Amino acid sequence: MDKNKFAAILPLIIGGLANKIIEETHVSEDEAFDKLYNSKLYTVLEDEKTKVWTYNVPKLFDLYATEIESGRLELPEY
Repeated sequence: MDKNKFAAILPLIIGGLANKIIEETHVSEDEAFDKLYNSKLYTVLEDEKTKVWTYNVPKLFDLYATEIESGRLELPEY
């Protein structure tokens, strides 16, 4: 995918994931974005080459929740 398309899609994915974090963990919007931006998941999500951005929001939230609980990011092998 070219960089312009990826740059357009990433904020939509991040917004959807932040909303799911708010919904599931009952934190403020600012706190949800702060936690997400400081996660290992965000680091791989913003790298187009990892293809993690292709996962749906529920799957991304599961990865996020596992990372928060265990301190480790465990990506599925496809």
